[in-house]
This record gives sequence, C-alpha cells and structure tokens, in this order.
Amino acid sequence: MLSNNPHINHPHLGEQYALLTDLYELTMAASYLEEEMHEEATFSLFIRKYPPDRGYFVAAGLEEALNYLATLRFGEDDLAYLDSTRLFKIAFLDYLKTVRFTGEVWALPEGSIFFKDEPILEVTGPIIEAQLVESFLINAINLQTMIATKAARSTVAAGGRRLVDFSLRRTQGTDAGLKVARASYLGGFVGTSNVLAGKLYGLPIFGTMAHSYVTSFKSEIESFRAFARAFPHNTVLLIDTYDTIAGAKKAIQVGLEMAARGERLRGVRLDSGDMAALSIEVRRLLNEAGLDYVTIFASGGFDEFKITRTLEAGGVIDAYGVGTKMGVAADAPYFDIAYKLVKYGDKPVMKLSTGKVTYVDKKQLFRFYEHQGQMAEDVIGLREESFSQAKPLLQPVMTQGRPLAPLPPLSASRELFLREFEQLPTQYKILQDPPNYPVRISAGLQHLQERVEDNIRRQELGVRE
Repeated sequence: MLSNNPHINHPHLGEQYALLTDLYELTMAASYLEEEMHEEATFSLFIRKYPPDRGYFVAAGLEEALNYLATLRFGEDDLAYLDSTRLFKIAFLDYLKTVRFTGEVWALPEGSIFFKDEPILEVTGPIIEAQLVESFLINAINLQTMIATKAARSTVAAGGRRLVDFSLRRTQGTDAGLKVARASYLGGFVGTSNVLAGKLYGLPIFGTMAHSYVTSFKSEIESFRAFARAFPHNTVLLIDTYDTIAGAKKAIQVGLEMAARGERLRGVRLDSGDMAALSIEVRRLLNEAGLDYVTIFASGGFDEFKITRTLEAGGVIDAYGVGTKMGVAADAPYFDIAYKLVKYGDKPVMKLSTGKVTYVDKKQLFRFYEHQGQMAEDVIGLREESFSQAKPLLQPVMTQGRPLAPLPPLSASRELFLREFEQLPTQYKILQDPPNYPVRISAGLQHLQERVEDNIRRQELGVRE
C-alpha cells in the first residue's frame, strides 16, 4: 500500500512532472518574474456544471495532488529543454532552479460528496508557484473525481451487490488504469482485477478465467476440473464460452464433485447474452442441484445503466465486473473543471466572462443537515465566516509547502464516502435527470462579489452609475 507520506510515496514525483504543464503557465510565470510580481495569490479549483444526469460529485485525487506539490522542482534536464526552446531568458531559467511549492492548500477530504461551483481545493502561495501547478492539479483531480463519481452511480444501481473494477485493458493508458482502480474503490467498489493496483493501494484483487483458458482444453468440463484442482478455495467458472446453460450444467457437475471432496464451488460467471434471463435459469439450476451457495457473477459492458436494466428485468446476479464504460466514464468522459485566481495580494479578483463568472477570495464550504442527519443545504462562504449550525468542509492540508499530517488511508476515505453517501437524500442519487441539490452563497460573499464586480465594471468597462 502507498504510504501517506509524499516523500516516501514518490520521492521524485514533482521533479518528474514539473514540465507536465501547459506552456502558458511558464510564459505567465516568466512575465510575473520580470514584473517582480511575487505577492500571495489564491486559486480555487471547482467544477462549473454537471454533465448529463449527474447531480453530485465524489472528491478524489487529493493524495496525488499533494505528493506533486510537496516534491515540485525543475531538474537540470528540464531546464536544458526549456533553454533549447529559446523562449525564456536565462534569468527565468535560473529562477526555476530554486522553485519549490511553499504555499498552503485547503481541500475537501477524499471521498467527500460535493456539488457544482463548490471549491474542491484552494491553493495559496506566491503567484508564480500557485500558477505553475494549475495544469497538474486539474488533471489529477478531474480524472479521479470523474471515475469515483461514475463508480458511485454504479453502486447506487447495484443496490448493495458487489462491484469489481474490470477496466484495466481499455482505460486510456497504464496510469489511468491504476487511478481508475483506486478511484472506483473509493467510490464503493469492493476491489479490482488490476494486480499492480492491488499492490500499490492495498486493494482486494479478484479474477476468474478467460475464454482462451476454456478453449485450450479438450473439453469445457476438463477446463473446469483443472481450475478447481488449482484453486479449490477460489473456483469461479466462466460458463458462456460455448453455451451458457450447457456450461452451467457442467459447472454444477464440477461443483458436486468438489462438494464430495469437502470443497465448495465459489461462483459462476456470465459474460454474454441476455443477462437477466440467463441468470434466472442458472440460479434455478444451481438451487435445484443443492448449490444455492454458489454466487452468480456477471461481466460484459456493465455500468449503472446496464445494471439497472438487468435488475429491472428480474436478473438474479450477486456481483458485477464493471469495466470499460466505468473506466472511461463513457457517458460523461470529462468534467468542466477550472482553476481560477480569486485573490492577488489583498485584492479579491473575479472573471466576468459569460457563463464563467467566478466567486472571489478565499472560501469555506458549509454544510447544513436536517434533524435526521440528511444533507439539507450547502453554503459557499468566505474563509473567515462561520455558521453555528453548519459543518465547515474545507480542511487545511498543507502549509509552507509541507503536509500538515499524513492523509487518511484509502480505506478510511472510502468509509467517508459511504457515510456521506448515506446522508445524501435519495432524490439526488437518481441516475437520470436528478434535481439540483441546494447550494447558495453567503451574504458576506454576495456582498464582496457585488463590490468587486462594480469595481471591475467601472475600471475595466467604463460603466458609470
């Protein structure tokens, strides 16, 4: 399992990824340096709008973000490459030799439920440092939050049935494969088929067999018997290579042979066809043979929508392997996520672009609950505000470029998600066209927002009242 100490996890992460940024981050930084702009800046990272059918998000990716910030540095090879572009002056390259992140971060804990326009994290530091890290932070938070949210939706559809990440072979790259395994576990899955993710993150690992295994034997039943001999305590048989019902009958025969030896067939796996109808018939056959303890596991194109259709059609499936559509968030493969300057020096700042207005200054997110403990309303307020009946959600996690404390283990973040998900009222979890959870801004933030906007209109647009 990865340590929660970033200097143990990835001692060279920041150096390896210092150039994993958009060019304009560096050109802006070079200009800031030339203009001697070194004052403290605060940037807020948030999602502007919901993708189709989404009504909430699950915060993920914070550990990777903090690991990066804690070890950020430009190596000699990085500086040599930048010099070769002939874009930057020597003074700027010399400055980059000294760059370390020395700022602070306030963030939602991983596993938190949040909503559009709410700050996921806020970064404060000298403007060059806080600007340079924008691209990496968006990338880290976007992918894992997107997958954790998709996984959460699948857990809703499954209604307590177990889900396993089967996405590795079709995720967009090996790095994504690892992060999908992590984020889907955070979002309620019980484990992954990805063995390296199991090692790195301490995840339970699951797997059965492929059709190639079955077809490599002289007969299907011989393959089943061989697998049962090799794994007598973990035998799950793939039964659809030739015909699912015929395969189920052979699995039953092997299951009875195992029972006679004092062993138990653990499960059968469906991977094609009419999953609902097949699962009903396979369940009947297993039960009639006295193998009611054998679980039915299904894979093959599942996500929250297919799981829902299968259950509505009467399917009796105990667990699902959820792969490609979850691993690439097929129906919503990106979030409109942004990282915007909200304060420079002592000046609150904002954008007025159409559809992209930002909330100014350092903020806190406050959550109100009903008497039964269900979420009732969120308020986006100023950092210094407080509400006696609300829970502040953003927590300080880094100061002076160093983590304040080790982050909770992934298992604890998963438990946080499960607790908060229980507190989210059912109507916001529906899979299609959910209502918007109530989020408003505080009177203090509203007043400051209006004052800053008025100043901008007078100064930049020449508007006179």
